[in-house]
Amino acid sequence: MSLVRLKIKGISYSQTQNGAYALILNEVDGDRKLPIVIGAFEAQSIAIALEKEIKPPRPLTHDLFKNFSDRFDIVVKQVIIHKLVDGVFYSSIICEREKIEEIIDARTSDAIALALRFDAPIFTYKTILDKAGIYLKFSSKDKENEDEDDSIVVDEILQESETVEIDTAAATSGYSELTIDDLNKELDKAVANEDYEKAAKLRDEISKRN
Repeated sequence: MSLVRLKIKGISYSQTQNGAYALILNEVDGDRKLPIVIGAFEAQSIAIALEKEIKPPRPLTHDLFKNFSDRFDIVVKQVIIHKLVDGVFYSSIICEREKIEEIIDARTSDAIALALRFDAPIFTYKTILDKAGIYLKFSSKDKENEDEDDSIVVDEILQESETVEIDTAAATSGYSELTIDDLNKELDKAVANEDYEKAAKLRDEISKRN
């Protein structure tokens, strides 16, 4: 079976279902998206790995695994989403130590959180993408500007609940009146308090100003 490489498109959350998140994966050489429902903790861990400028004062669970692996010379080579059963994705982490390869079963959200930390590629089988891949709907505004991902809709996955991107303009609008210095101070506080969702929003607002 042929493998298809995926990249992370973004993370969406439901406004009506508390704690419901969807990780959006995009095939590298195509337009199909693979949405995967994940938990709040995993969503936070993936968001932190994507937002490389935010450094937690203490390692998150996936950071700890990365530190442990580095200490014992274990490298994650790639992640493969290899099975889909009753809407649940199953993944394998391909590891290597001293030129010996091992395959470890993992939840897809954990596997992807680790792949980000090891800069490892993410793959799925073409049969899975054919079965679960979709073309997400965009607003007319997004069609005019493909760089804006705020209006990604994942109704099919989150049981037709309204979803928005975590880093939407609405999420950061509350910080629009703060100065850059104030934003940086708030960012430092958020990281110190391990409030990474707030930290990501602050970082987005700072990036918009620069």
